[in-house]
Amino acid sequence: MANVLCVLYDDPAGGHPSSYARDGLPSLPHYPGGQTLPSPSALDFVPGQLLGSVSGELGLRRFLEAQGHTLVVTSDKDGPDSEFERRLPDADVVISQPFWPAYLTADRIAKAPNLKLAITAGIGSDHVDLDAAIRHGITVAEVTYSNSISVAEHAVMMILALVRDYLPAHRIVREGGWDIADAVARSYDLEGMHVGSVAAGRIGTAILRRLAPFDVHLHYTDRHRLPRETEEELGLTYHPSAEDMVPACDVVTVNAPLHPETEALFDDRLLATMKRGSYLVNTARARICDRDAIVRALESGRLAGYAGDVWFPQPAGPDHPWRTMPHHGMTPHVSGTSLSAQARYAAGTREILESWLAGGAIREEYLIVDGGGLAGAGAHSYTATAQG
Repeated sequence: MANVLCVLYDDPAGGHPSSYARDGLPSLPHYPGGQTLPSPSALDFVPGQLLGSVSGELGLRRFLEAQGHTLVVTSDKDGPDSEFERRLPDADVVISQPFWPAYLTADRIAKAPNLKLAITAGIGSDHVDLDAAIRHGITVAEVTYSNSISVAEHAVMMILALVRDYLPAHRIVREGGWDIADAVARSYDLEGMHVGSVAAGRIGTAILRRLAPFDVHLHYTDRHRLPRETEEELGLTYHPSAEDMVPACDVVTVNAPLHPETEALFDDRLLATMKRGSYLVNTARARICDRDAIVRALESGRLAGYAGDVWFPQPAGPDHPWRTMPHHGMTPHVSGTSLSAQARYAAGTREILESWLAGGAIREEYLIVDGGGLAGAGAHSYTATAQG
């Protein structure tokens, strides 16, 4: 029998919801491009309810305990005295989310002799030391595509919020004012701007596709160039590197995985090449941007705005400078954990567990590390070198 250790974020301050704003979710036939949605044998939850917090348990308890497995769910994940640290030596499976990551460092993996499977409930497994997972024969899997569109929608929202300077205008209304001049002093139209994406995988391409109707000029860079028909359909300009692309753009959106090639990519040097008054949106990973360089770029006016929902560490401390820097539109890491996304990544987590517990093969597109090496989506997105 397996010991499953699941780390989820805390319940709402007022307790787990007893009712919801909407009844149910729209039905999706498949993901864009045709990939099938998660297909577990059954679901023990109602889609559209809160599953990603501790009480939601990703809808896994009944399924696991009916088969004699043990499920421990906690939000206490940091430090040597955390429940996660105490339970880890006995865990066969660890489940975590990018929004509240249980960092599986090399040291922690060395303390987990029974660990065989690490599941990301969502997408993005850089909170796992992939090299250590490879050395220890641990399978790493994530629910690929489960929240890609959720993140893409969030990024488009943030681009519009920054360019139109929505947040200060909303604050004026909440404070009882009607200061139109103040509300529009930093507000522009997105139309006609040059918008570039660093990486054009599922999320990056979805953002570009959603921005095309705004009559903008679209750019991208990626180590895997898109098919010519996609470039022609969306009017994309390809650039061989971020260094080549960002000077041409008014808005840059970051959608790359974190690995040694992208860590601290947006440093003082690269930011200095961007147009004065440009905007940067990062819903990928915080460490792709140099934390203090972002603050300096906003204070100097090199950047007119920065928005994102990724921080390091997560959760970010109350004194994190991104909380108080000027002209930001930061949110906690919520872009990929809408109630819609939760239904998909909870179902996908169960699908992965069903396959693994039965001794079967996990879907290829869900795999990051398997069989002692990068596999599936991991072979496309990561490099087998030390993870930051």
